[in-house]
Amino acid sequence: MQQVFKRPVSLKDVQTHFCPGCNHGTIHRLVAEAMDEFGVRERTIGVASVGCSVFLYGYFDVDVVEAPHGRAAAVATGVKRARPDSFVFTYQGDGDLAAIGTAEIIHAANRGEDITVIFVNNTTYGMTGGQMAPTTLVGQKTSTSPYGREHAKDGSPIRMAELLAQLGGVAFSARVAVNTSRNLMDAKKQIKKAFRYQVEGKGFSFIEALSTCPTAWGVTPIQANERVGRELIEYFPLGIFKDTADWNPQSSPTAPVEQPGALPFPEFMHEI
Repeated sequence: MQQVFKRPVSLKDVQTHFCPGCNHGTIHRLVAEAMDEFGVRERTIGVASVGCSVFLYGYFDVDVVEAPHGRAAAVATGVKRARPDSFVFTYQGDGDLAAIGTAEIIHAANRGEDITVIFVNNTTYGMTGGQMAPTTLVGQKTSTSPYGREHAKDGSPIRMAELLAQLGGVAFSARVAVNTSRNLMDAKKQIKKAFRYQVEGKGFSFIEALSTCPTAWGVTPIQANERVGRELIEYFPLGIFKDTADWNPQSSPTAPVEQPGALPFPEFMHEI
């Protein structure tokens, strides 16, 4: 019997415009399947950022708000607080979330905003010419680092999933990939968990999805997919970095530091 793959209800029946070999379409499907499983489509509000992720409204059959560059987490915060019964998620790239949007994502996560963030990391500015991003690997050539990213001058690529896992308001933080069947199935599982945590009102949930960008990388789709497994996963390891369902604050290296009580004024302050 031939198996028929049906389009998720939450996805529109339209032809993709993404470059051949790009993983956005695959990640879109996983997000839509999670949406369908929890039956939240009718009350979902997506927040799209600037970049290739901006076309969210063209593919998902839900209400979508377009946010200024880097401000998706801030916009999602306002949407969720104004309409707390809605299911709110952002869909952002690394040039958006990890660069101009660093402050917004960190503070939304630290406050424990009850939203879900889908962060697509392809280590480059895919839409605007392939410039170096905060996640660009050391040695990786881009239009603004033609000789490769230099650690001494440009620093190290930022690992966002690990960074956000340290914040007390984060309920779930994980990194996934879709370069192999096995990784794709795990990505599907973790995205559903992130969605479930918002449905249950547990707080901020974050999924970092490693993705290809054959056009900006200057390689074929097959080579791009191989690069994810050979280079990206080596620096950005897959896994769950925080899960409040089984998180032990006493043993976790990302446990929040207990704050001391108010300290008395130093003696010299009383003399002022």
